[in-house]
Amino acid sequence: MKKNDVEPLSYFSESQRSIAEKRYKIIEPNIIKEISLPVISEETGIPLRTLFRWKERYKEHGLSGLIRKQRLDSGNIKIEDSIRALVEHTRLSNRRISIATIHRKVLSQCEKYGEIGPSYQQVYKIVKNIPEAMIDLAHNGEKSYSEKYDLIHTRESEKPNEIWQADHTLLDIEVLDEKRKRRRPWLSIIMDDYSRAIAGYYISSDNPSAANTALMLYQAIWRKENSNWPICGIPEKSYTDHGSDFTSQHLEQVAIDLKIQLIFSKIGVPRGRGKIERFFQSVNQLLLEQLPGYTKNRKSEALLTIQKLEQKLEEFLIYDYNHRIHTSTQETPVNQWNRSGFLPQIPESLEELDLLLLHISKARKVHSDGIQFQGFRYINTNLSAYVGESVQIRYNPKDLAEIRVFFQNRYLCTAIAPVLSDLKVNFKDIATARNKRRRQLKEKSSKIKSVADTLIEDKLPEVALKNETSKKSKLKRYFND
Repeated sequence: MKKNDVEPLSYFSESQRSIAEKRYKIIEPNIIKEISLPVISEETGIPLRTLFRWKERYKEHGLSGLIRKQRLDSGNIKIEDSIRALVEHTRLSNRRISIATIHRKVLSQCEKYGEIGPSYQQVYKIVKNIPEAMIDLAHNGEKSYSEKYDLIHTRESEKPNEIWQADHTLLDIEVLDEKRKRRRPWLSIIMDDYSRAIAGYYISSDNPSAANTALMLYQAIWRKENSNWPICGIPEKSYTDHGSDFTSQHLEQVAIDLKIQLIFSKIGVPRGRGKIERFFQSVNQLLLEQLPGYTKNRKSEALLTIQKLEQKLEEFLIYDYNHRIHTSTQETPVNQWNRSGFLPQIPESLEELDLLLLHISKARKVHSDGIQFQGFRYINTNLSAYVGESVQIRYNPKDLAEIRVFFQNRYLCTAIAPVLSDLKVNFKDIATARNKRRRQLKEKSSKIKSVADTLIEDKLPEVALKNETSKKSKLKRYFND
């Protein structure tokens, strides 16, 4: 027997290796030249021929040579292929059927065609040898088979911000929405694939939308004010499903502009994103189960508002989940994201992310005291030059402290609401801007008047001459004169 006719020892089961070891122990005294094989045969009762074969196989193949080879037909059922196929077809054609019923049906078919029927034991072995995957495919179709048995490629990142994954879930909790109605809110999140850290989130009582997804991406990319939440930057790739909120033309334009490669999972097969699914389970187990309104507990009368749930969720993300040891990486998501002095790619200014601020109000008029919006007054010194003009604004509904102001589709300034913002607009600055605008208008008006006066002076002699020559006699003249 050739060396490569025997598999390595690791290919065999523990019991097979144990039997081989016992056989070696029997012939070991002869291997180390202490006792002859005839003496060993006499003491153990094992035929001398068997001992010689064991010794030769050990010398040729090591311990693997002492493992008995299985017959190629071992475990096979000696039965006609047509009968075997009949048994398998009967099982695959019926969703719920007992082996006894299969046996009776097959015997009936064999009798009909004059064949010798199989025994119950043969039918039992054939049915038990049919792969579960084949049964699932026959009974539930390709989609079910694909979800359970298809080998999938799980994307793995090698560094922070290489791949971000995004997904939504309907939370297992009831809250009071903005109109004080019981609702189950939606949670959207962006996760860094490498560290499992959460980069951004959005919670809403409405179904996921492209607008909400854009605002979540805006939050994920830009630096957070809270130093305990350092996750930020532009990812190299974004991995999502084919939901309309992820495949909108608007987000595609944003991705192209920020040089983010969009990757979508197979349509109708939202798999390969198990990391996000496990995160949603963590939200359930570590947060929602302890809160009133959790749907899998007894119905609760005292429900949280959606604003209160958002507050608790943000605290959980920043101070618990992102700083909890992850079972896969054996590191906290924040520490994993910060490894090796990683420096995220950040846009140079918020203006580069303006397209993500999808909420655009109707045209607003700039008044002498600023822009009025949702009950707040927004001011910026640059607005002094646009009093009375109509402008457009973009804003983050979760942060009304400031709005982005656009005039004729061009960015003008960021106006703040003094009552909401930590920043203040100095009265002196406003007065300076106001006076500067007034001077500019006066200078422009004077320049216009000067040009007009010059034109009039240049044209006066010509006009006078024309008027002089155009004077006509009032005396009537007749055709025959």
